[in-house]
Amino acid sequence: MDDAVTCPSCNSEHAYQDRGLWVCPECGHEWSGTADAAAEASSEAGVRDANGNVLADGDSVIVIKDLKIKGSSSVVKGGTKVRNIRLQDASDGHNIACKIDGIGAMNLKSEFVKKA
Repeated sequence: MDDAVTCPSCNSEHAYQDRGLWVCPECGHEWSGTADAAAEASSEAGVRDANGNVLADGDSVIVIKDLKIKGSSSVVKGGTKVRNIRLQDASDGHNIACKIDGIGAMNLKSEFVKKA
């Protein structure tokens, strides 16, 4: 290893290369290429679902767990399919705007959905 490569996730100096990937033994993070390529990939990534798939406006997603709605006794059940999502920048993490049948318009966090 010519250059010391640090993990972009935890900044560990113990990263090693395994075939085409760099691996961090401390946090388990894997990335391809150099640290610069990893930084570019993360900036281009956009909004990702719970499985790491990139989401776009108009996609359909499935809720992966029951979600309680604040200020209501209603619950969005796991397995509910949500069509035609809109991505938004939100400081509180609710980066998906959508309408759910039977509930209405609401915002979801991308970590609680998977791409359909």
